[in-house]
Amino acid sequence: MGLLALGTPLPWDEARKHADQVRDLGIKQLLQIWNKYRKNERDVLLWGDEVEYLVVAYDEETKNARLSLRQAEILAELARGENLRKAGGGVPDVQEAVDVSEPLPTFHPEFGRFMLEATPGAPFGLTWKDLLAVEGNMKLRRAIAREHMAENEAPITLPSFPMLGTKGVFTQPYYPPTGPQSRSQFIPDEAINPHIRFPTLAANIRSRRGMKVAINMPIFYDENTPRPFNDPTIDYDRHLYPEDDDVRNGAAKEGHIYMDAMGFGMGCCCLQITFQAKNITEARQLYDQLCPLGPVMLALTAASPIFKGFLADIDVRWNVISGAVDDRTEEEKGLKPQRDSRYVIPKSRYDSVSTYISQDPALRPEYNDLDLVIDKDIKRRLVGNGMDERLATHFAHLFIRDPLVIFRETLGESPDDKADHFENIQSTNWQHMRFKPPPPGGNIGWRVEFRSMEIQVTDHENAAFAIFIVLLTRAILSYGLNFYIPISKVDENMATAHYRDAVLTKKFWFRKNLFPPRKPAANGSRTPVPSCPGTPPPVEDEYTLMTIDEIMNGRQDEFVGLIPLIESYLNTVNVDVITRCELAGYLSLVSKRASGELQTGATWIREFVRNHPDYKKDSAVSQSINYDLIKAVEVLGNGQGREAGLGDKLLGEFN
Repeated sequence: MGLLALGTPLPWDEARKHADQVRDLGIKQLLQIWNKYRKNERDVLLWGDEVEYLVVAYDEETKNARLSLRQAEILAELARGENLRKAGGGVPDVQEAVDVSEPLPTFHPEFGRFMLEATPGAPFGLTWKDLLAVEGNMKLRRAIAREHMAENEAPITLPSFPMLGTKGVFTQPYYPPTGPQSRSQFIPDEAINPHIRFPTLAANIRSRRGMKVAINMPIFYDENTPRPFNDPTIDYDRHLYPEDDDVRNGAAKEGHIYMDAMGFGMGCCCLQITFQAKNITEARQLYDQLCPLGPVMLALTAASPIFKGFLADIDVRWNVISGAVDDRTEEEKGLKPQRDSRYVIPKSRYDSVSTYISQDPALRPEYNDLDLVIDKDIKRRLVGNGMDERLATHFAHLFIRDPLVIFRETLGESPDDKADHFENIQSTNWQHMRFKPPPPGGNIGWRVEFRSMEIQVTDHENAAFAIFIVLLTRAILSYGLNFYIPISKVDENMATAHYRDAVLTKKFWFRKNLFPPRKPAANGSRTPVPSCPGTPPPVEDEYTLMTIDEIMNGRQDEFVGLIPLIESYLNTVNVDVITRCELAGYLSLVSKRASGELQTGATWIREFVRNHPDYKKDSAVSQSINYDLIKAVEVLGNGQGREAGLGDKLLGEFN
């Protein structure tokens, strides 16, 4: 999760005094990177995925599935694994890298003390061998992680732990739900990774905004759910911290599940894909073209219907995380007249992209239709040093944010040949796409990170969605595809993606014609060539509302569909029959999720709960229901249980 550094972190009252200094140093570092690497050329696409695990611990006597807080001990065991280290895997944060041709996976800490992140030991290429190795690599990561855990522990791939923040015992070991960093009523500070960056991040977000974060997710009303629903877990009589007044002042909404800590959001897991492009131009193109796909893929991978022990009337994690790291003051939200704040900021730091950045002629000015808030001085500085206006606007928008964690020692050091101050702000802008400049001093190129997808229950699903996105990027670049719609419509789509069963019941704005304009060649041949620029049609005629089934699988003769596009691309390249069949299996899963033939993880989980014999049709998920659900998720994640029919609606019937 972003930049990990050691030092003396400044509390917010002191850190805010140095915010302009860090911004200035960050822009200096960005310009050094820009000048050094903007002409870099690479011929080969590299990519990799990030899989995040929840570590659960079972108490078989009480039939309780809890979150294990042994992240540090598990990472230490992984780092001590001699065979893993010799094969280039392990924990890079605490050990020296070993150069081997095919390194084993690597593991990394995350915000939650109950989380692990795992990545392939080296980036994948675009060979068919690499694509078909993804699922096996994910299975290997899960197996290695499990080998280094206690007997009663297991890694599972679920976006959110259903019982996080409930009144019962949901961690091992148990700690009372309090602490000076988050000051939460529901989550103990001990659930936060103890690395000093993480508790400081939680405390400084709370301090900067002047109150605890307030996350309200709508309750799913079942037959016996109280109406109106008022979250029964809230203690309105607690008086430990000044922020305990938040709930007495209306922080919790009627009809909603109330959450009050960063851990509810940053304790969620996701599936992220990072691409290294051949150069900065291609990276910017991929950033823009994948941007409209973000909300669609969020809805298609939906797997988060439970928060704080209640069924929610949403299916995804995104807005929970957005609220969990929203450091804006009431002035910055526009709720109070501006007095101390420089800007009114429409979005949280964790939100959808707000501007396209490519220099592609297909990017019409009308697509960047938001009234973008930028630091005008930073933009002038970037443009004055040779950066083009679109990219300068992008970074000037990111840099309206304050740095949240500043280490005292870094303020007096030379910023040259580093990226720490730049990453301080860049890495805490958690948008659904991230444009990543090369880190100084290495051989890494310009990268783009696709961040919206939910983690899936099984490695097969995670591999399918990763492979789908990779193949789609190849089709985009091969055919020069154009996915542009106004960025405001991407925002609308992101809101739509949160609805329960949005994949089947909602429509999303999407571009009608993905292909560049063509005309017959002048010599009379039928070979199409790009047409001469003419008067483009009105922007509003270029997109329409489509179901995700239509977006993925096509709409008769009106829209080709992304999966048929990928299949068309595969027809143009040299793929052997066996490889093509295996790729078809992954694409089939994505296709069937879009059509509704297979359930999303969210629908499967919701149905599991509602069909459980202990469920009282009151929206509440009990300890026994959670235990059985987590066991089922673990069994499926380990590739088991299919013979008995477990997961048929999620994965298809077992053959």
